[in-house]
Amino acid sequence: MNPRRDFLKGTAAAGGLMILNSRTAFSYQANSTLELGLIGCGSRGNWISDLFLEYAMVRFVALADAFDAPLEAASKKYKVDGKRLYRGIDGHKELSASKLDGVVIESPPYFHPEQAETAVNAGKHVYMAKPVATDVPGCKIVLAAGKKAEGKRSYLIDFQTRARPVFQEAARRIHDGEAGELGFGHVYYHAGSIAPHDPAGLSPEKATLLNWLHDRRLSGDIIVEQNIHVIDVANWYLNAHPLRAMGTASQRIRKVGDQSDNYQVTYWYPKDVRVDFSSVQFAKGYSDLCIRVYGSQGTMDSHYGGMVKMTGATQWDGAEKDPTFREGAVTNIKNWVESIRSGKYLNNAETAVESTLTAVLGRMSATRGRMLTWDEMMKTTDRFDGKTKG
Repeated sequence: MNPRRDFLKGTAAAGGLMILNSRTAFSYQANSTLELGLIGCGSRGNWISDLFLEYAMVRFVALADAFDAPLEAASKKYKVDGKRLYRGIDGHKELSASKLDGVVIESPPYFHPEQAETAVNAGKHVYMAKPVATDVPGCKIVLAAGKKAEGKRSYLIDFQTRARPVFQEAARRIHDGEAGELGFGHVYYHAGSIAPHDPAGLSPEKATLLNWLHDRRLSGDIIVEQNIHVIDVANWYLNAHPLRAMGTASQRIRKVGDQSDNYQVTYWYPKDVRVDFSSVQFAKGYSDLCIRVYGSQGTMDSHYGGMVKMTGATQWDGAEKDPTFREGAVTNIKNWVESIRSGKYLNNAETAVESTLTAVLGRMSATRGRMLTWDEMMKTTDRFDGKTKG
């Protein structure tokens, strides 16, 4: 049984990236400058935009944000006309409707489904931060928008690990059977706390939006918003999504917002391959993101931003330290821009949605306190209410 058979069709097993050819590339010339809009002008938005400007021939011509201060700062930094600044939660609608080639979405995950759908409906290319959504209905919206974009626009979700050559080689070796029959996975994301922003002078709604990383509705909780990095690679290595999960979670040490600060989830994949996943977000003096799979012939031990190697019957020293975070994003940016110029459009909606749903499955199992199957999860219609006033 392969649970991806119905969920994923037409993607490449190694990286889950669909490449589609088009007869035209909207007449883009090899030396033309793409005009982009940025949704979300906070720290992540600025970081990714700087990489776009450094490594691709683009220009930001429109900006959208719910807060005036980062919007004005980004306007000065990127020399965007004041008439192309779109304010408030719904500002993305005017941005996508305006004259530009593509939309870069770096907002809180809760808003990704509507923003991606709006951009696709407006005929724009989409580059979006992970995760794609915070719940099952949101994931389905992102998947539908990705289907609509196929063959017409590039639609890329920024998973850095899959863009790195050493991780691609690791996945190839696993899929080619060098580790033998896979029997168990050890996956974890152990990191320190993230400090909240000072909400002084803001309404309760604005304060929550400013500190969205600490709000379960807006972020999806740590397992969805951050831990998805390692969960995505587990799916990639095992070439499947889990059939069921049983988890626990709590807010034990970090008393900020309503997010959990630790998770422990057992995922059951096809052929009874079990993955032990854990997460901590209050660690002091320790940080590591690990994806390790054990097989009958060997062990693939890989770390986001760190060492990647295989031991056992086949020895392979992949990398002592891989610059996954930055260089993965740079590769995705280059590939996305090049795909628009060439008309060979990229689309990884299905694997991005699958990995997001895998994280959602773990969260839902933990918060419900019981075993939850993938099929049960997919039938849920509950949506987070992330609406804010003002």
